[in-house]
Amino acid sequence: MANRMSAPFANENQLGTYLKDRRAKLDPAAFGFSPERRRTPGLRREEVAQRANISPTWYTWLEQGRGGAPSAYVLDRIARALMLTDVEREHLFLIGLGRPPEARYQKNEGVTPRLQRVLDALDPSPALIRTAIWDVVAWNRGATVMLADYGSLPPKERNVLRFMFLDPGARAVQYDWESVARFVVGAFRVDAARAGAAAEVEPLVDELCRLSPEFKAMWRDNDIQSHHEGVKRIRHPIIGPLAFEYSAFAVDGRSDLTMVVYNPATPADAERIASLMEGHEGKRRAGAG
Repeated sequence: MANRMSAPFANENQLGTYLKDRRAKLDPAAFGFSPERRRTPGLRREEVAQRANISPTWYTWLEQGRGGAPSAYVLDRIARALMLTDVEREHLFLIGLGRPPEARYQKNEGVTPRLQRVLDALDPSPALIRTAIWDVVAWNRGATVMLADYGSLPPKERNVLRFMFLDPGARAVQYDWESVARFVVGAFRVDAARAGAAAEVEPLVDELCRLSPEFKAMWRDNDIQSHHEGVKRIRHPIIGPLAFEYSAFAVDGRSDLTMVVYNPATPADAERIASLMEGHEGKRRAGAG
C-alpha cells in the first residue's frame, strides 16, 4: 500500500524537470557567476542552492526526485533564486506541494494598454479593474458616466469603499444603500484576506472607521460575502432607474487584479447608456474645441 505521507509530493519527477528547465534559462553572468567552462547552459545546481541559501546536496536531490517534500519556505527561496514570475512560482508550488502558495499582496501601479483596450471594447457596459484592496486602477467610458468619474479623482480617492461611505452621491443612487454597503464590506474583507493584504488594508480601515460610524459598525460585524456575480440596480441622476447584471473575473496572470463588468439588464437600458455616453462625448469635444 502506498504511503499516504508521500501523496503531496507525487510529482517529484515533474518538479525536478521544472527546476532544471528554469535553471537552464538563467544567464550566469547576470548573477555574477563566470560563464566559462560550463557543459550545459544556465546556472549550476550549487549556484542555485547558493542563491537560495539551502544545501547544494538537498537541492540536487530535489532535482533528482529524491529529496522528499520541500517546505513552502524552501520553495519560496528557490522561486526567488530562479527569478520566477508569479505564474511560474504558483506552478512550482502546485507541482511541489499540490497547492498554490499563500497569497502575497503587491502594490499595483496600473494596467497594460492591452488590458485597457479590453475594457474599452466593452462599452457601453460599464467595466473596471480593481485591486485586492478595491482601488480602481482602470475603467472605461461606461464606468465614467454610470459609476464614477474616476479620472477626475486623485488616485488615493479611487477606492470603492471610500466612494461608498464618504461620497453622498453613492448613497443617492442606491435603492437600499445600507444593504449594498454591507455587501461591499463583506466582499472586500474576503478579497483582502485572500490576497494577504492585511497590512495594506489597515490604514484604509482605520481612516474609514474614524470618518464613518456606519463603516465602523459593519466592519466590526465581520460578515463575509462573495462578489462573483449578481444584479445591481441604481437610480441614475440623469436617465433614471437602471439594472445591471454584474460579473467579476480574475485577470489571468495578475492575481492582484479583478475585472468587474456591469452588463445592462435589457437592450433598452443599453441604448439609454449609449445615448448618455454620446452626449458626454459631444460635450467633451465641444469643450476641447
